[in-house]
Amino acid sequence: MTDPVWPYEGYDPGQERLRESLCTLGNGYFATRGALPECTADTVHYPGTYAAGCYNRLTSTVAGREVENEDLVNLPNWLPLRFRLPGGAWFTPDTEALLSHRQSLNLRAGVLERESRYLVEEGRTLHVRQLRLVHMADPHLAALRTEFTAEGWSGELEVESALDASVTNSGVERYRELNASHLTQVETGIAHPETVWLRCRTSTSGIRVGVAQRTTAPGASVRVLTEARRAVQRIGLHLMHGRPVTVDKTVSLHTSRDPAIGDPRDAAVDRVARARKFPALLSSHRLAWQHLWQKAELTVPGEAGHILRLHLFHVLQTLSPHTAELDVGVPARGLHGEAYRGHVFWDELFVLPYLNLHFPEVSRALLTYRHRRLGAARDAAREIGRPGAMYPWQSGSDGREETQEMHLNPRSGRWLPDHSRLQHHVGSAVAYNIWRYGEASGDTEFLHTKGAETLVEIARFWAGSATYDEGLGRYRIRGVVGPDEYHDSYPDVKEPGLDDNAYTNVTAAWVLARAVELLGTLPEPCRRELTERIGLDRDAPSQWEEISRKLYVPFHSGVISQFEGYADLAPLDWDRYRTRYGDIRRLDRILEAEGDTVNRYQASKQADVLMLGYLFSPAELRGLFTRLGHRLDDETWSRTVDYYLHRTSHGSTLSGLVHGWVLSRAKRSDAWAYVHEALNGDVADVQGGTTGEGIHLGAMAGTLDLVQRGLTGLEPHGGALRLDPVPLPELSEYGFTIRYQGHWGVRLQLRPGQLHVHVPASDRAPIAIELPDRTVSVAPGENCELALPERTAPRSG
Repeated sequence: MTDPVWPYEGYDPGQERLRESLCTLGNGYFATRGALPECTADTVHYPGTYAAGCYNRLTSTVAGREVENEDLVNLPNWLPLRFRLPGGAWFTPDTEALLSHRQSLNLRAGVLERESRYLVEEGRTLHVRQLRLVHMADPHLAALRTEFTAEGWSGELEVESALDASVTNSGVERYRELNASHLTQVETGIAHPETVWLRCRTSTSGIRVGVAQRTTAPGASVRVLTEARRAVQRIGLHLMHGRPVTVDKTVSLHTSRDPAIGDPRDAAVDRVARARKFPALLSSHRLAWQHLWQKAELTVPGEAGHILRLHLFHVLQTLSPHTAELDVGVPARGLHGEAYRGHVFWDELFVLPYLNLHFPEVSRALLTYRHRRLGAARDAAREIGRPGAMYPWQSGSDGREETQEMHLNPRSGRWLPDHSRLQHHVGSAVAYNIWRYGEASGDTEFLHTKGAETLVEIARFWAGSATYDEGLGRYRIRGVVGPDEYHDSYPDVKEPGLDDNAYTNVTAAWVLARAVELLGTLPEPCRRELTERIGLDRDAPSQWEEISRKLYVPFHSGVISQFEGYADLAPLDWDRYRTRYGDIRRLDRILEAEGDTVNRYQASKQADVLMLGYLFSPAELRGLFTRLGHRLDDETWSRTVDYYLHRTSHGSTLSGLVHGWVLSRAKRSDAWAYVHEALNGDVADVQGGTTGEGIHLGAMAGTLDLVQRGLTGLEPHGGALRLDPVPLPELSEYGFTIRYQGHWGVRLQLRPGQLHVHVPASDRAPIAIELPDRTVSVAPGENCELALPERTAPRSG
């Protein structure tokens, strides 16, 4: 089988940042951007290496105020390897000497290959071929092999291999006014003529970092240079026409966050000394990737399948089985860049449902990250006078709120107050993932202990946030911001926050109902221990039951209102703004630069109300609204979808994903336009320059889950796998492998009118496959071909 490759032809300075993000290599422990090794950080290139969970906090002066930010730290750059003729200038790709250039990412093998040709002089060229890997079997290793071939000449070539700690966090232009120097106490040294090391620490978090490199070239001598913040080796090569000469660079990275080590410098030196030669490293690395692909097999034909494989590749690089050993969350921009400062938002809501059915041990670790920070979430709730746990909108190392107090509008150049920390719905996302993980994995041990404690404390927060309105006869949640993010206050009102955001209230009702259900099914010793430990009142479940049925959901004109008062906002002249600005995804920045505010208009950045159709199947959503005393029939939901379709600017990569999902389930012919945009969000950089600052991990994982659960209607529920496939002509045949409650490698293959199920042989019980018209049992070792009930054709929007 030919390995799938993601190729780039030619050298294009305007596209380098994008390519570097999409060619990032990682293993769940650390990742390195796909920058060329001979290039340093500048306006074109940005080499960056990031270890999961490695944060540092700095204070900056912004708009006359002292502000504190925690960043995922750009660690010492292990890539540097440059070359030149003796006495000449270093070869770089931005010179006229570059004759050809090609870079290709081998997705199956996890290897980045580069080939370049440089003109030495008329009739004489230098061919450079490089293979790079960040080792998937040993998460502390990386390697770079470089082959130099003289074409039409023979002579000397000087090569410099280095570790560089002069790096800063400068990969996002709008953060450039902030302090960015995170590394201090840099030391370098020699362990062996072939091995040098670099040691440093982060300035405030005190994380010690050790990096060691072994550089070898057959028959060549290695010379070590002493520099202040770089460990440098120089190698003199003798090239003969047509004969490749190889330089191998093997690197090890450790930090003081690692278990079972002493000094990170010593651990890095020892590991690189034990590391095998490049061919053996490549072989074991490829084998580790082979095993990953087997667990996450996805077969989708055509261009969509090619992009989905790239998305899966980056999900696996950021959240691999190595992640299960770490105390980290889901970084919204992967380990691929510095946008959002490497923070953890709610993106796990789009990531964990995919991981649950492939790497449940990783999902459990990511949920454990939340549980370890439950104390900080309780403190945050107490600070605003609420019980339970309030999870932060942005978090990093220790669970405190990391959302910036000010944000820069690059269009106007103004720093503005940031109220996005009022997005308390992140707690509902945590609770949702706990519940869905339990359904998919069958892990009752986690659900009955850490999961139950976390979910109950989130429910406690929602119950404490709801106030009863005598006039409405309903409970209300005031002063929040919904997923839309554009609207953070009412027009001409100084106090931030909105009342009764529909998404927030409905998901809060769902959390309260699940908490009541969970407390009712917990084994009695677990329930007693939990309620005693957290001091839960005996009557709390009955109060939660009432609130879960009486939370207020605003409606207007036969549609669900995004929040109370949304219908009173002014209509926006969408055509005028599109004509004037073209791309209006960031309408909030456009309006602010004009001296206006999006708070005045019926205009949403991304799916808000429609997120309910992403999280819940049509039947479950109807049940939720019935529980709340509303009838949500197909006509009402269809009107709601249409209403917000015409009022959303899609300023987030998640928006196209959610709209594509919802429209697919509604059997709408316009679904594919949004699915296509979601697929191309990072590949085509549809947000205009954002992908170069890091990929959008939630959107990538969400497209995978759209195939896995969205189109299939797949729901692990009540001990069965429910399936209710919907037709999407552009993705009519696909297949994937899942892991479900102890069954490994369950294969589902769908094509028009047919579902093929294969359950590998094991000692497990049969799997119940629940279709809309019947339930069948498939035993381990069996194949089953099932005819699907006919579905109506997609209707136009």
